[in-house]
Amino acid sequence: MSDDISTSPERAAKPGEEPRGFIARLFSIRLAEVLRLVLISVIVGLVLVAFQVDPAQLWVDFFGTLGEAVERIVETVLGSADRAVQYFLMGAIIVIPIWLFMRLLGAFKRD
Repeated sequence: MSDDISTSPERAAKPGEEPRGFIARLFSIRLAEVLRLVLISVIVGLVLVAFQVDPAQLWVDFFGTLGEAVERIVETVLGSADRAVQYFLMGAIIVIPIWLFMRLLGAFKRD
C-alpha cells in the first residue's frame, strides 16, 4: 500500500505531475461547465420572463418579488383550469347528446 490518502482518481496527481493547489482547482473551469451554466441561465431567464419577474427587483425585495411570482403562477394555473373546464363544457354540449343518440341506436340494433 502507498502512503497516499486519497483514493479518488480525481484527487490523485498523475505520475510526473504536481498536485494542483486550491486556487488552481477553484478557477479551472471546463467548457462543458460554461455551456451548462449558459443553458441553465437562459432557461431560468425564460421562466422569469414568463412570470413577469424583474431580476433587478429580486435584488431589492427578494421575498416580496418571489411572493408576487408565486401569486402569478397560481393565477395562471387557476385561469388555465377555468378555461379547461369551460372548453370541456362547451365540447360536452355537442359530444354528450351525439354519444347518447349513438348509444340509443346501438341499443335498438342489438335487440
